[in-house]
Amino acid sequence: MQFGKEDELYSYEVKREGGEDVLYINYMGAPYVPSLAEHPEVMERTIDSLIENPQVSRVVFVQQKNYNYDFKETGYLLEIAQFYVYLVKQEKILSQEKLITSNPDFFPRRYNEMFSFLYLLKKDPLSAYFQLRKIILEGKIILDKLDGVLKLDQKNYLALVEKILENFSKTNFIQTFQQYSTQYKRGDREIYHKLFRPDVIANFTFTRLVSDLPRDAEIISQYKISNGEDDESNVTILRKKNESKLIYHLVPPENTLTEDQSIILNLARGVLIEHQPKAEEFTDTERVRQVFMNISKDLIRDLSQSRDIKLDYSSLNKLSSILVRHTIGFGIVEVLLQDKNLQDISLNAPIPQTPIFVRHQEYDQCTTNILPSQEDADSWAAKFRMISGRPLDEANPILDTQVEIGTLRARISIVQQPLSCDGLAYSIRRHRESPWTLPLFIQNKMINPFGAGLLSFLIDGARTLLVAGTRSSGKTSLLGSLMLEIVPKHRIIVIEDSLELPVEALRKLNYDILRMKVRSALLKTTTEVSAEDGIRTSLRLGDSCLIIGEVRSVEAKALYEAMRVGALANVVAGTIHGASPYGVFDRVVNDLEVPITSFKATDSVIVCNPIKSPDGLHAWKRLIQLSEVRKHWTKDPLAEKGFVDLMKYNIEKDELEPTEDLINGDSQIIKDVASNVKGWAGNWDAVYDNILLRSKIKNELVNVAKKTSDYDLLESKFNTLSNHAFHRISDEIIQEVGLPLGERVFPVWQEWLNKEIKKRII
Repeated sequence: MQFGKEDELYSYEVKREGGEDVLYINYMGAPYVPSLAEHPEVMERTIDSLIENPQVSRVVFVQQKNYNYDFKETGYLLEIAQFYVYLVKQEKILSQEKLITSNPDFFPRRYNEMFSFLYLLKKDPLSAYFQLRKIILEGKIILDKLDGVLKLDQKNYLALVEKILENFSKTNFIQTFQQYSTQYKRGDREIYHKLFRPDVIANFTFTRLVSDLPRDAEIISQYKISNGEDDESNVTILRKKNESKLIYHLVPPENTLTEDQSIILNLARGVLIEHQPKAEEFTDTERVRQVFMNISKDLIRDLSQSRDIKLDYSSLNKLSSILVRHTIGFGIVEVLLQDKNLQDISLNAPIPQTPIFVRHQEYDQCTTNILPSQEDADSWAAKFRMISGRPLDEANPILDTQVEIGTLRARISIVQQPLSCDGLAYSIRRHRESPWTLPLFIQNKMINPFGAGLLSFLIDGARTLLVAGTRSSGKTSLLGSLMLEIVPKHRIIVIEDSLELPVEALRKLNYDILRMKVRSALLKTTTEVSAEDGIRTSLRLGDSCLIIGEVRSVEAKALYEAMRVGALANVVAGTIHGASPYGVFDRVVNDLEVPITSFKATDSVIVCNPIKSPDGLHAWKRLIQLSEVRKHWTKDPLAEKGFVDLMKYNIEKDELEPTEDLINGDSQIIKDVASNVKGWAGNWDAVYDNILLRSKIKNELVNVAKKTSDYDLLESKFNTLSNHAFHRISDEIIQEVGLPLGERVFPVWQEWLNKEIKKRII
């Protein structure tokens, strides 16, 4: 809500937003910053407006910055307004019949006392409260001097005033004041700062942030998040007593601007907001954002010069970044996505009345100090519709899409009415800027070195793998790390309905990779090709590894058809919801209607799940099971021992452990891999040695990264270099001795690693 020059100072407007009525009062051009705490006339003016609009649940003073008073603070003022109306219109406390019963001579004094009380009530209700107590005290002194009819008259008056005081004392306003009463000095408005603390909102955005740290909260951690030198935000993690969720308190650069900077941004936004973006602009968001960044710099520079406001280079960049974020971008959501510690961001309906919730990798679920507006929520939804090219309306109340802002990637899930009865709601899954790798998972204890070595071995062995788990268990991240284990000379075809896998990152690493975007299982009619047709098409595109973002629906039949008719020349892998190998079987066969015998095309099921602490307050992502699917069973793989665990999670040790079957060489799929490799067929020791070699290399990367504090060694770029060196050295050793023996390969690879580290130091 913005007022223009033509709007009268102190005029107001009530606007319906997100299921609540918001009172906007115009203070543009006022000679002071509006504040309920500091200015009695501001409080009086607000209460007068609330008397006329008792349905309001939030008050906003509009100036160069907006000053928002939330439901609780507005509730205090509504109590005063309603109490005032009750006294004047219902009780009629200024009327002669209320103030006297027998002696008209008492009327002028009593009228002045009640008039003075009512006058103070809207300007300074705490002074009015003490004024009542003073009236009662003085009235009792007068009472002692009276007798007869006059005494009875005074008693009736005192009873009226005491009733008013009793009702006033029951209000939440006075009840809350009592805890600060020892700090109160009559006529001092400092106490109001305890009761009325507005959220300060930049006038170019509608999203509210509670600026003050909550009272009685313990600071757990503080850090900065950055989108460049000139665009930093401050994060404070706090714990409040008797609350299980921690508080994620964000102060973005938007909230640290000077008045002059706010004026410039408000003017610039008014210019740029006239631009109506077209769908094609969102096909290359990085280029469009750079164009708008340049336009913003020129515009802000011109506006600052015309108003004689000096801006240095740093301030110009900061204001330009903020302007782009709040015009063609996604506002405060972008700031949250810059925080590498966040995994999920949730905006629940009704959005304007519910704070954003986040999932922090260290502090788990947190509530935030951010309350988005309905305008922002609607604007973001419109942009996501254009990005995705998919509908979002009553006929199609679900939208799954993704957003890429520079190196930031996130999956966006949106629901609206009628599915979400309270309106728009968002679930945002933040992806890591660089893909996860197996060494990174070792460092984070999701998997141990031996498990990483075994997975690397299975990928090179061109097996069919399903990565299973619950939501937020790390399925997609693990699948992305397995893609990095594929030798880059092999072509990879990726099929997804929501673009979550790190295809762009692999492309930059010179992988031969093709991504195909297919129709979401939630959509019935669209121009997009179905996942089923996408998988069948992939078989006509030549010999390739096939990666399925998630097996959700009827495309499972086509996937198993691909597995059975020849895609096994290379690895086939995907993710699926399921908490165990049998849970995956049940979902594939019974829910997705894949024939029982077709399920045997699955070689291995990898299960990821969060492990929780006994108090339920903490959770850690772990790979808990790696099972192979045998081929001898006919109806029920569980009853007929068709699932054989190769690795199992030991909760006491917090680690994956190889099973006796694996240690003793009783693994059908590993034998199948060995049967196609010269020197490995029938030689379990050589096969096991290769798994150990791979695990030793992954673990050495983690150890060296810790010793050198160079954690870029664990990232995808160096991981790919390491894998290439491993395969090259293995090939050289095979040429020399016939087998890639670990005792020969590892020292050579280690020598290569040491040389690479020296290069990085230089």
